[in-house]
Amino acid sequence: MREAVDDFADHLARVRNRSAHTVRAYVGDLVSLLDHAARMGCAEVAGLDLGVVRSWLAKQRTTGAARTTMARRAAAARAFSAWAHRAGLMPTDVAAPLASPRAHRELPTVLRADQAAALMRAPAGPGDPEGGVPPQGPYPADARPADPAGGGEREAAVARGVLLRDRVLLELLYATGVRISEACGLDTADVDHGRRVVRVLGKGSRERSVPYGVPAQRALDEWLRAGRPALTGPGSGDALLLGARGGRLHPTTARRVVAGYAEAAGLPRTTPHGLRHSAATHLLEGGADLRAVQELLGHSSLGSTQIYTHVSVERLRAAYRQAHPRA
Repeated sequence: MREAVDDFADHLARVRNRSAHTVRAYVGDLVSLLDHAARMGCAEVAGLDLGVVRSWLAKQRTTGAARTTMARRAAAARAFSAWAHRAGLMPTDVAAPLASPRAHRELPTVLRADQAAALMRAPAGPGDPEGGVPPQGPYPADARPADPAGGGEREAAVARGVLLRDRVLLELLYATGVRISEACGLDTADVDHGRRVVRVLGKGSRERSVPYGVPAQRALDEWLRAGRPALTGPGSGDALLLGARGGRLHPTTARRVVAGYAEAAGLPRTTPHGLRHSAATHLLEGGADLRAVQELLGHSSLGSTQIYTHVSVERLRAAYRQAHPRA
């Protein structure tokens, strides 16, 4: 069974072009399914049947798995069953009739436009420095304050560089609505300063160009002029955003940065994905076309973008009250 799991993972990554996160999740689900099957006396992949799969899902449900998790696990089972049948490991595609529970999609939490503006102006917030060093006051999430007694010119330059990095991170996340993994994966060559667009490699290795505005351009210019050179080290490569130690900025650090600045601004708990929600909602409230927002966000399905339209109902109500004679 181990060989089948490895081959399935390779198929997901190389043939289906699934992200590392999806491969990891599907493989974990498959290992859980096969372990359950073995306890039911099914020692070979060929012996897997629909009853075993349904029994496994029922057990997951009784242990409190969320509907979204159940939907993903059912999808993983169907994907494996279809692949195993094509590969000759199973006589039939046993999981093909399997139905998925409809995932409950919660409405995204978004900042108001004035709150987003306040976040862009926020002083550096407290956070967990890199390396697990305890926070030392209101400094960026991966920088330490300079030590004046030690003649810390280098430390001061790094601290200043991290502040500029934090600014450009916040501006880019809100201006473009990109995922945090996409932002951290940007290289310097991905920025077209003349047209003010960034080239983003999204899910499924789909590439798209996303515009950004003048404030983000100013933050980028300052970062590339005075911030990035202060943090650049042997491991920097072509990465656009760097950590305090010179390597490519890690998404975990970026999340701490966003949370720290939001806390410093007195805002509700905010994440990079919350900024993505906010960017999409504000675009729609400003009159952007839904399909244009879909393209900007890199959604493969329009249905994924439609979740943002709930906030725009308020804009429609306002327009109705202003324009309709019988409002």
